[in-house]
Amino acid sequence: MSAKIHALTQTFLNDCLTVSVKTREMTAQVDQTVIKVREGDKLQQLLELLAKEEYEKVLVFGRTKRGVGRLMFKLRDRGIAAETIHGNKSQNYRRRALDDFRKNRVNVLVATDVAARGLDITDITHVINYDLPESYDDYVHRIGRTGRADNRGKAVTFVS
Repeated sequence: MSAKIHALTQTFLNDCLTVSVKTREMTAQVDQTVIKVREGDKLQQLLELLAKEEYEKVLVFGRTKRGVGRLMFKLRDRGIAAETIHGNKSQNYRRRALDDFRKNRVNVLVATDVAARGLDITDITHVINYDLPESYDDYVHRIGRTGRADNRGKAVTFVS
């Protein structure tokens, strides 16, 4: 809690108790890599990564709903089992897509930041930031989808 928020709470609360929880360092479980790519080469770079055997269950983050939808179809057109989740998808569709991803019926899930928080799938091997996140907090939540349950994970971020 920032100092400003803490001061504000003291104005309204009497005899309150503050609980502080420290979480483990995420960098201990997640290997982070940056790949410099030209905007027009991002899809080809993604395809090259996904072709590697170690990329078993991959969560790819994009910035917009339309962008992740287009990317999913481009991956499918190239024979990659992919699904997408974002804010415009119905709850049933998102549930079905996540179930397909969990049960390895698809090995690539393309998502907006709607999936960055609250998604608990323990065996995601890689997170790929196809588009840069808006903030550091978004980045932390994205890469936190891998390296869970004492597994190691890898996060790859494309920059131009």
